[in-house]
Amino acid sequence: MKASLRLSILALWLTTILAAQQLPKPVEADFTLHNYRFKSGEVLPELNLHYATYGKPTTDSSGRVTNAVLILHGTTGSGQQFTAEHFSALLFGPEQLLDVSRYFIVLPDNVGHGHSAKPSDGLHAKFPHYVYDDMVDLQHLLLTQALKVNHLRLVMGTSMGCMHSWIWAETYPDFMDAVMPLACLPVEIAGRNRMMRKMIMDSIRTDPGWMNGDYKHEPRGLQSAFHIFLIMTSSPLQMQKDFPTREKADAYVDNFLKARMAATDANDVLYAFDASRDYDPSPKLDEIKVPVMFVNSADDMINPPELGIAEREIKKVKRGRFVLLPITDQTRGHGTHTLPAVWKEYLDELLAESHD
Repeated sequence: MKASLRLSILALWLTTILAAQQLPKPVEADFTLHNYRFKSGEVLPELNLHYATYGKPTTDSSGRVTNAVLILHGTTGSGQQFTAEHFSALLFGPEQLLDVSRYFIVLPDNVGHGHSAKPSDGLHAKFPHYVYDDMVDLQHLLLTQALKVNHLRLVMGTSMGCMHSWIWAETYPDFMDAVMPLACLPVEIAGRNRMMRKMIMDSIRTDPGWMNGDYKHEPRGLQSAFHIFLIMTSSPLQMQKDFPTREKADAYVDNFLKARMAATDANDVLYAFDASRDYDPSPKLDEIKVPVMFVNSADDMINPPELGIAEREIKKVKRGRFVLLPITDQTRGHGTHTLPAVWKEYLDELLAESHD
């Protein structure tokens, strides 16, 4: 490793540690809705949404909130992932792009995820079959009813949250100043992406141990689902470097499965992947009004660059730009979406472009 590169890595590490030490803990809370009706027509008598926030909202003379930022997580994730040091310290710390002394950061746990209402709370397979439109509607209700936020400075989302950000831009075109989708495509989920999702769901549904969702122990099919999930989200280059022997590779798989199986519910996974079934923002991309900075990485197996879809679809977005991050020692496949050290320069450009 060259001396200059070592110094750059050391400087980044020291900056991250310092920023993390100065960052306050997020404030966590819950918002409860009653008799919420899903797109399917199903109704949940009581629906709890968990969320975390950094900072405080500020308003202009007209009462419009000017500094709120909504950050949306991926499938099976939660808002908690954005409080991790490698993300929060590099974006939310002092003098960072989304410094919490200047911005109001909102990190929701989507329905079906984290500490929000989900099948494993007790309804199991009788839980309403939500879709992405429901999830975005609930995010909007959280902002407007619980937090009294009537405008967003930025909507940013990773993976599933990336797809949600496209829905936000189309459904509420005047509600935000800018949008940053990270690691997705703005089209119907089809091809290999859909096939992998179907295999994950079928691994659970076709397992006799699933028992139509009323299992007493996690069905073995959940482990098969995670086998596919691991491949979907991995980076071949980095995995070869990190696990260069058979023993190390095998140990990683075993540890990955052990951790996931201990912390995950099969119905929650099934519902989370099924929620993408009617996602397709492509017909309305030309209706998006605000600047969009759309970022994918070249080693993302879920959204491979050879498809050419991102380059084609971004042409429909009037103020849109697509950035394909090249494969480097810093990228991590699909998971590059939560490594702001790799892409925050583009966030900086977006904030500058969309500044009043």
